[in-house]
Amino acid sequence: MLFAVALAGPLSAAHAGEPVAAVRVAFDRDGIIATRTEGLADVAAGRAIDADDPVRVASISKLVVAIAAMRLVEQEQLDLDADVSGLLGWTLRNPAFPDRPISLRLLLSHRSSLTDAAGYWGVPLDGALRDIPQDPRAWDQAHPPGGYYRYANLNFPLVAAAMENATGERFDRLMERLVLDPLGIVGCFNWAGCDDAVAARAVVLYDGDGNPVRDDHRGGRPDCPVLPANDGSCDLSQWRLGVNGAMFAPQGGLRISAAGLARIGRLLLGDGSIDGVRLLSPDSVQALVRPHWTAAPGNGTTFEEDDSGQSRPGFQCRYGLAVQILATPREGCRDDPFGDGVARVGHAGSAYGLLSGLWVDRDAGTGVAYFVTGMPDAPPGEHSAFTAIEERMARESLVLADPAPATDP
Repeated sequence: MLFAVALAGPLSAAHAGEPVAAVRVAFDRDGIIATRTEGLADVAAGRAIDADDPVRVASISKLVVAIAAMRLVEQEQLDLDADVSGLLGWTLRNPAFPDRPISLRLLLSHRSSLTDAAGYWGVPLDGALRDIPQDPRAWDQAHPPGGYYRYANLNFPLVAAAMENATGERFDRLMERLVLDPLGIVGCFNWAGCDDAVAARAVVLYDGDGNPVRDDHRGGRPDCPVLPANDGSCDLSQWRLGVNGAMFAPQGGLRISAAGLARIGRLLLGDGSIDGVRLLSPDSVQALVRPHWTAAPGNGTTFEEDDSGQSRPGFQCRYGLAVQILATPREGCRDDPFGDGVARVGHAGSAYGLLSGLWVDRDAGTGVAYFVTGMPDAPPGEHSAFTAIEERMARESLVLADPAPATDP
């Protein structure tokens, strides 16, 4: 039974501690079972938020990229454990450990020994991604690839470049073909693939003062959907196969609605199948969601070092292939925003004042997708390393998923 609540009021970032917009969608294997929306997608336009409005979901994008990568693994166009250098067309090595190859599996599970200290997103349209790993700051030179977990966004532009070279297709179009279109999801990476009507519904992201910082299209399309070339031009025909995997922001640039995220969650609940469409084998889903790293003394960091300050020690304690596993029962782990000890899988996102989450309980067959905007300085949570607003969205999703029956006054 669908239980929907829409509360569109005059919210703004000026209301201390409250988001500009909040959306929460609860679902099970069969579909959406509850939706709640509150606030404004675009403050200047006075446009109320809707569960079908596309938003930049930040790092949940990584999970969607990993689904596409696993499709290519199944098609034998990618190999999880081969040296990825062969697909990049140049040698990817930590200079401190030149004999240790780096595989797709290590990139997807943040065990590549790469860091974000040299950058990862600011590659112009006519630039080359390979320039970043040439900078010694791009590497953790104290730990070799393979054993140490260190969350680094840079891993995913490299994955995107490998995917382009494996298929001969531009990354954003490849994501449409492999994931978005088969699942019936209206979405795109960095707007190039979304039509005018979808772009007009963009959810604007705001800083703590209520100023737009991303996707303020004013009902139109962005002037340039990617980082312009060095001369300021924005001709996407300048794209070169496999050269700039950062162009469409695979680490965080997916625009997708909360309802669309629910379909991704249902795919995980369905062991790779949704509404009669099989996208992945059960074995591939298991490869995504099983822990490839579990926190132990000296084997990794438990928070993202390059983010907006929302990630705190204990935030990540188990990680698969672009999948976080919640509620790790180990000392120092504070990765349970729900507070119920259930080992959900999914991913969190945080960027430009947005906080997002997609979490599924595969045993119970239920899940939730949520996001809030205008919360760059969200207060910390009470019982986890997540923020207070994320704990609230997680807790309330449990109520939405099982609404109380209506009673007469």
